[in-house]
Amino acid sequence: MSDLDVSAAQGGREPAVRVWLILWKAARAIEKNALQSVSALGLGLSDFAVLEVLLHKGPLPVNTVGKRILLTSSSITAAIDRLEARKLLRRVTTRRDRRSRIVELTEAGRRLIERAFQKHANDMEETMAVLKTNERTELVRLLKKVGLWAAARLDDKS
Repeated sequence: MSDLDVSAAQGGREPAVRVWLILWKAARAIEKNALQSVSALGLGLSDFAVLEVLLHKGPLPVNTVGKRILLTSSSITAAIDRLEARKLLRRVTTRRDRRSRIVELTEAGRRLIERAFQKHANDMEETMAVLKTNERTELVRLLKKVGLWAAARLDDKS
């Protein structure tokens, strides 16, 4: 059965599998643009994401950083170890809870991520330039809608 036959059988709707495939391919292409954008400064996406969240949210507990950028515990630890070795961030112990470690940018880390984030923002603007303002707004609305629906389906099944 061709795409047209499947579409016709579904009342003219795009088949969900085709929508997913197009979304996946688009996300991969955009991700490659993002990776190229940040790798020019010697950063991987996870390292960039750690620095970016600290730039915009300030010092945070290690586990909070991991949750915000969707990294596993071992991945966030590895990223923080790499960034600390490069002296781009530091771990500090809180007085309230000596078990909790907060990560914060160093001055060198702040300078790097401010420059990297500006370049990345410009690169992403170029990547998304194909969309008009109203198309971006609609795309965000639709992606949130389908993302929340998909997440709710997973919650219902667990």
